Amino acid sequence: MDFKELSRARYSLRKFSDRPVEQEKLDLILEAARSAPTAHNLQPQRVLVLRSAEAREKARKATPFRFGEPLLLVVACDEAASWHRECDNKAHGQIDAAIAVTQMMLQAADLGMGTTYVGVFDPEALKAEFPEELKDLTPIALLPLGYPAEGAHPSRLHADRKPMEEMVKYL
Repeated sequence: MDFKELSRARYSLRKFSDRPVEQEKLDLILEAARSAPTAHNLQPQRVLVLRSAEAREKARKATPFRFGEPLLLVVACDEAASWHRECDNKAHGQIDAAIAVTQMMLQAADLGMGTTYVGVFDPEALKAEFPEELKDLTPIALLPLGYPAEGAHPSRLHADRKPMEEMVKYL
């Protein structure tokens, strides 16, 4: 499908089938994160792939959300390795990681899979569960990934969009 169709069709999947994610498709999704644009091309985004039920259960200790996904990605950034804006020293690692998440979500949708961006989690609880893997990193999102379960559908709010005039101002 073309990009316009893909960006409109992609929705936050909250009901996953138990069908496993094929490694070759996961590789394409991870490549989408790797090729994401980052400030000064410093690429501070980091991704943990939680395949095992044990690893996913550890991550669930940090969030109340449960979607039954077969695979969970933890997206983080290395703030020390990110670009910092000169005028105010603002780190762009979290922005860069969020861009990578967006590209992964779109790639997954293009492959017939679904995701949902989970920002409701306790970063310190997550770091406590994965102390070595998240050492010196800032977790920014959990990304459940997999195929839609039978009957899965977008939320009733999915198609609601503010008018373009409310979002854009021409000067």
